Amino acid sequence: MIREYMVTGRANATTRQGSPYALLKVADAEQSFTISVWDVAQDMPPFPGQLVQFVQIKDFGGKKSCSFTDMNVGLMADEKHPLYGLIPRPIERAVWDSTVERLLEYCTDETLMPIIRSFAEKLYRPYSEYPAATTVHHAYPGGLLNHTLQMLHMLDGLYPCLPYAIKVERCILAILFHDYGKVYEYNRQGDTQTDMYLLGHIYLGAHKLQNVLEQHGVEPEEVKRIVHCVLAHHGQREYGSPVLPCTQEAAIVTYLDNISAKVDAMEGCPDGDYVPAISTHVVKG
Repeated sequence: MIREYMVTGRANATTRQGSPYALLKVADAEQSFTISVWDVAQDMPPFPGQLVQFVQIKDFGGKKSCSFTDMNVGLMADEKHPLYGLIPRPIERAVWDSTVERLLEYCTDETLMPIIRSFAEKLYRPYSEYPAATTVHHAYPGGLLNHTLQMLHMLDGLYPCLPYAIKVERCILAILFHDYGKVYEYNRQGDTQTDMYLLGHIYLGAHKLQNVLEQHGVEPEEVKRIVHCVLAHHGQREYGSPVLPCTQEAAIVTYLDNISAKVDAMEGCPDGDYVPAISTHVVKG
């Protein structure tokens, strides 16, 4: 009997000869592995959440591969399917709203609070449809929402413990917008778009946030300090940050982003796999 798997992640690539292929992460209830499927264009299935069966798999030194013709592609798994839960689903609106409202209880800036509430409402829908990355972390539809929620939720637990004069509104707004540009870097299936190469999500998020703040009459110095948190959130220039975190709020956003991203990268890898995001192998159990 041919086993059925769910596609839990996908990255599109091209061979040296120029042929397209897909690098799939697949899993069932007992195992997970990565497999290269040849002759699969970007717009061809399977996509994360879809069911597949492999008629024949080749294994060269632990690297699995097959051709598209040796794979049966099924439908998207519905809620009744036993493998449905292998992919995290976008968190519910009530959870998102309640987290934002708890954080607003710490806020005092009457200019920034309505902006937080307004854009938390506006961003829920697109964030619930887009991935946060193609392969590294939260690489599934709605991953962008879950990643952002994790950061907000961690801030909710961290902020009351810090005996410093930190302006929490800056952190909240930076978290809401730090990956805003990813709705332009990717499509809903996680395929990269030209904006990734022309502009990049850090610039796109910082630019959007600056425009929003200026349109709402936020003081220029405050605008700079909030936007700085977005510009610096990758932490180091070699990781894409145009500037380094030089405020407490920027440091908080940077490390919350790291925690969410790296733990999720480890979660999605089989035991023993090497994870470039953390430069080591994952040991589970």
